[in-house]
Amino acid sequence: MTNEPILIVDDNPMNLKLEKRLLEVEGYQVLTARNADETLRLLERFQPKLILMDFQLPGMDGLELTKKVRENPGSKNAVILMVTSYDQQGDEARAKAAGCDGYLTKPLDTKVLPSVIAEYLRMGNGTGQSGKFS
Repeated sequence: MTNEPILIVDDNPMNLKLEKRLLEVEGYQVLTARNADETLRLLERFQPKLILMDFQLPGMDGLELTKKVRENPGSKNAVILMVTSYDQQGDEARAKAAGCDGYLTKPLDTKVLPSVIAEYLRMGNGTGQSGKFS
């Protein structure tokens, strides 16, 4: 599944750089955004197949942003994976309720991330209702 479009949303520049590089090496077309405003502007012209969404963002958090992404006709079917370093009890259920298809905790395993992304892309058709959380 090379050249699949992926959007990474994270306010940490180091996370963005690392995740982008890991996925570009695998052949994905990767764009990044640091907050909700950047994300929503990008989605006006970019239709990702998968979005890695940070839970904690400045301003609008990843849960609220996921709901907005699901309302956007161009991105409503993207697979959305919530990524968090906090992993509090109930966060996974809240992510699923917001429309996420998966839930990953930081630090991300750089050896496994590309295969996780490939598996979710293979499953396709993000709706937040897949029930497959990792």
